[in-house]
Amino acid sequence: MTHETTAWTNGKIYTADEAFSTVDSLVCRGGRIIYAGDRAGAERYIKEGARVEDLRGAVVLPGLNDAHLHFLDVGRAAMRIDAHWKPKDEILSSVREAAVRAGDGEWVLGRGWNHAVWNPPELPTRRELDEASPDHPAALTRACGHMIWANSAALRLAGIDSGTPDPVGGEYIRDASGDPTGVMTDAAMVPIYDAIPEDSPERVKDALAAAQRELFRFGVTSASDAGAYPDTIEIMRELYESGRLFLRLDVMVKMRDGVRDTLGEAREFFSRGIETGLYGGRFQVRALKLLADGSLGARSALLTDDYSDRPGHRGSGMFSDEELYELISAAYTSGFQASVHAIGDAANRQVLDAYGRVIRGNPPKDHRCRVEHAQILRPEDVGKFAELGVIPSMQTVHAESDANMAADRLGPERLKYAYAWRKLLGTGAVIPNGTDAPVEPADPWRALHAAVTGGGLRHEERMTREEALRSYTNWPAYASFEETAKGSLEEGKYADFIVIDRDYMTCPEDEIREIKTLKTVAAGDTVYEYTGKS
Repeated sequence: MTHETTAWTNGKIYTADEAFSTVDSLVCRGGRIIYAGDRAGAERYIKEGARVEDLRGAVVLPGLNDAHLHFLDVGRAAMRIDAHWKPKDEILSSVREAAVRAGDGEWVLGRGWNHAVWNPPELPTRRELDEASPDHPAALTRACGHMIWANSAALRLAGIDSGTPDPVGGEYIRDASGDPTGVMTDAAMVPIYDAIPEDSPERVKDALAAAQRELFRFGVTSASDAGAYPDTIEIMRELYESGRLFLRLDVMVKMRDGVRDTLGEAREFFSRGIETGLYGGRFQVRALKLLADGSLGARSALLTDDYSDRPGHRGSGMFSDEELYELISAAYTSGFQASVHAIGDAANRQVLDAYGRVIRGNPPKDHRCRVEHAQILRPEDVGKFAELGVIPSMQTVHAESDANMAADRLGPERLKYAYAWRKLLGTGAVIPNGTDAPVEPADPWRALHAAVTGGGLRHEERMTREEALRSYTNWPAYASFEETAKGSLEEGKYADFIVIDRDYMTCPEDEIREIKTLKTVAAGDTVYEYTGKS
């Protein structure tokens, strides 16, 4: 990639600096911004021979930063059956077609089904998949990523039958006879994943490259990968070294051996120390990713009280209080950032209590511990984030996609403290935003639309447009300790920005989700340009 001096002029450029200023020109050199201001100030660089690109009045924003997605899975989703929110019959038809094409022993895999949008909204069964894929094991992950639908062949290969007990942190859904229906949650999914043949390193590389293309298409120049295994991280390094990857990635490491063995494996990784600023500031590994519970859609999010639509059931916790404390403490004392998935109010309280115990028991430091999702809170826990300096990393688009079932799961009182962006902002917390892709499509404009409208579920929690943009620029940069290098278009920061087809700050609210990225620029180089075909 080249890093000549380039002047971008005649635009409406929202810098997202502290004053949220607007300028009409940027000058970039060596991958960084050396000037942000008016055309008159840019003239001296132009006279010195800078290449000039006329923006022709177009709107420019800082490169968007998805604070929570699953990078490899974004690419894998593009290579498997796309079941995202599709009718069951359509999904089964895709399974039949894939099974016909599959070679001997090959699995039929896909992701994205959501039974809440089916009529009737009932969980599927292995029998339905057996008919669609009689000769090949098949496994389809629910949209939330916390539930799998598998056929009988997959269950046999995974060693799952009527005598298989529910593991800690997971559940096998069973029929009236006690036999597994083929649907399972969280820790109960592990035998299925273990039975699926691992992708070759080359296929993993192809998936990572596909994920990068998808994100650049949407104007995302940075992302926090919310959980990559150590072997995947090593493949990422190879791609950065070969120049095939150049998206800025903040990677949270997760462990492969299950919750009971996580501490030993994590300590081995901690011995390496944090890694930052690699490959021109494009890659860092400085966080440990843990899961405290499951998802609301799978009814595996851990709640304080019973699910409103399933009496006697409160979801699944992954760790005891002491186990979670030990893991967070080990990360904290090793200099690693702790990032813990918590959706239910009981899980959020458990994580906040563990953070409080660790933070108060150690000398004060800039820890920036994170709760990933922070989706359902108890009223008395809302203020604890700002009090402890813990960051609620949230995905506003979930309020939109959960609108068809959240009230049924939670009831009206608990819903008041779910997706509580405005309440959290009011305490002084900042909210890094993201898509959780491929749980949701990687499209950031849907997330920004949900943030400023409430997503059809939480109108009273909506953000201003400035806050929403900061949730996709400044605040994710802060959450990954990179606020001095990116997040706004200011001198000295990376020249990562996007050109869009309308004014995000002034267009009608409903148009925000329709915004198209016309051009994505990373380190001063164009890495995506809209051709009318994407």
